[in-house]
Amino acid sequence: MTARDAALRAGRWLTHTFVGRLLLLALAVKAIVWVARAAGAASSVVNTVNAVSSALLLVALAIVGYRLYVHAKRRVLWRVRRKLILSYVFVGAVPVLLLVLFFAIAGLILIANVGGYMLRSRVSTVVERAQALAQTAAADLSHVQGASETAAALAGHQQRANAQFPLVSYAVVPSSAACTPGTALEARGPVATAGPWQHVPPPGSAPEWVSCAGYGSLVAGHVGDSTHPWVAARALAWVTHGGVREAVIVDVPVGDMLLDEIAGDTGVAVHALRLYEDVAGPFEAGTDPAAAPGRSQPRLTLGPANITLGNGGLFSGAVSWASILDFTAWDTGKTDRLLVEFDLGLRAVYEHLSASAGSTNEVSIAQLLLAILAVVAVLFLIILAVAFLVGFVLARSITGAVHELFEGTEKVRGGDFSHKIVVHSRDQLGELAESFNSMTASMEDLLQSKAQKERLEQELRIARGIQMSLLPQEALVSCGLHFAGHCEPAREVGGDYYDFWAIDDHRFAMLIADVAGKGTSAALYMAELKGIVLSFSQSHESPRQLLIDANRIISNHLDTRRFITMTYGVVDVRARTLTYARAGHCPLIRLPGPGSLSHGAEVLAPDGLVLGLKLDDGQTFERLLEEATLPIATGDVFLLYTDGLTEAMNPAGDFFGEERLSALVQSHGTATFPQLRDEILSAISTFVGPAEQQDDMTMLLLRVQVSEAAAA
Repeated sequence: MTARDAALRAGRWLTHTFVGRLLLLALAVKAIVWVARAAGAASSVVNTVNAVSSALLLVALAIVGYRLYVHAKRRVLWRVRRKLILSYVFVGAVPVLLLVLFFAIAGLILIANVGGYMLRSRVSTVVERAQALAQTAAADLSHVQGASETAAALAGHQQRANAQFPLVSYAVVPSSAACTPGTALEARGPVATAGPWQHVPPPGSAPEWVSCAGYGSLVAGHVGDSTHPWVAARALAWVTHGGVREAVIVDVPVGDMLLDEIAGDTGVAVHALRLYEDVAGPFEAGTDPAAAPGRSQPRLTLGPANITLGNGGLFSGAVSWASILDFTAWDTGKTDRLLVEFDLGLRAVYEHLSASAGSTNEVSIAQLLLAILAVVAVLFLIILAVAFLVGFVLARSITGAVHELFEGTEKVRGGDFSHKIVVHSRDQLGELAESFNSMTASMEDLLQSKAQKERLEQELRIARGIQMSLLPQEALVSCGLHFAGHCEPAREVGGDYYDFWAIDDHRFAMLIADVAGKGTSAALYMAELKGIVLSFSQSHESPRQLLIDANRIISNHLDTRRFITMTYGVVDVRARTLTYARAGHCPLIRLPGPGSLSHGAEVLAPDGLVLGLKLDDGQTFERLLEEATLPIATGDVFLLYTDGLTEAMNPAGDFFGEERLSALVQSHGTATFPQLRDEILSAISTFVGPAEQQDDMTMLLLRVQVSEAAAA
């Protein structure tokens, strides 16, 4: 819409609608009144007309506002999504304000409490140091005799302690009756003193309430009629000369120098120390508690109090606060409380906390509180963000579901079955979207499954061809020996492997192996085994040693969930022997030739452990593996096989077994290998019935055709 069109529509609305005409009338009357007043015609009539025009203008504006609201609802807020978003904006504004207010108050309280904690901690540290100084001096003075030597030693201790506490004072006083029962004090007054003792005179003796374990605490009191108390960290330790006779008192005044040091380190600046008994009633920071007499019961109302901001904002300002410290009355030993008024430099306290957090592995109370507040803040932010997110998602799910369903039907009509509708909710619209997705997914899955199946079948056919190429492609007939084999994987590819080859002009090798499991991974391990055995066969005359070395290599590469069974043999035509070793594989079946005294099939099973187990570096494998040597004669038949033949299972759960296989060899061993193979497979198929083949079936046949004269 152009500006001209907008102006025409506004003019038409002003001149052709009741509200427009009313608004024009009110504005025209207002203009007339303004002109009349500008001309000096001010009267009650003009004022009355002006009031009427104002009323008309308010009525017109109210009607316009209402219609704008209706128009906004109809055109702008007709979508539920926009209504929900607007409501969530208003609902979320209040939590944000409360969140800011909460963290402002919580942060102020936290900083103030942390400041009080740091002040108490530093005072406790001063008391502990004073106690350590007293104990050190007492241990040293236990070896000193005489007042002059005591005074000299005490002065030395005071000079050394003065580096830590410039106003520290020492005194050696007589012991109390409590620690020397039956011994009366001969004199009152200190034996020796050192230091200024500015705030109070040195004690004359150790108080009777002090136990023999010593003492360390804050002490406080008034000097004369002064309203300002003195406060000091005082410690007492006993001096023993074979028995307790004297006490060392260390006094560290909590004065301006010490308080300035605490303020510089922590940002807590103490500006008033008061005995709690001097506070007669409710206390506000910045006021004098002594100015509120007549209160019978002492009560204390603590901050937060006056917050003063500097040029740098809140963290550069100071907060006035108050805290309580416990002290002990020196004369009576009673515990009382001390009111401490202090100012917190927020930035200084924060920096002190940050520095403390980086210099120690312990978690302080302030750090714990800050961490808790941080967690609460994060939770509030997460809840607020989740609320907004839920609002947006809800609005989109309601108003966008139908539109997405329409787009989905258009995509499907165009042949795009991969298009999916995003399900935002579990209501009826969500169920409708899921039904649509299920329909398109079924069609898409059928197409993808068909393509994937064809691709997988093609890849498996290629893999089967590669695996079959690793097996002997034809029988081996040489030097009167006839080797033949057959492998029938349960899947396209399997883990069974057999092979036979000529090592030299009179020795021939044969092996059969079974990798645990089926599929592509088993076939890959079979290929690795082939390479290892072929390389070792040229350098290993002993089948046992070949299996030991093969196990050493395979155990480092084989998956821990897999293993390999294997039988490896070497036929020596000149020696007319078969030497073999069996690594956990199926037994070997031997059918002696016509010239043998024994005419029945024999099952040969020397001991041996499977390959690939990571046990004690192959020592157990080597210890259990046996090697056997058999003489061979014309007509001997040897059958090597995998467990896929003997463990073929019928519907009743029975195995085909070695007895049935031996009987087949006994009956058809003199036939050709294709005939023997077909008889075995046919018998297994009849035994299994309709059950699916579960394992690879592999067999290897050796037939000795050489005559004794030819061998010589």
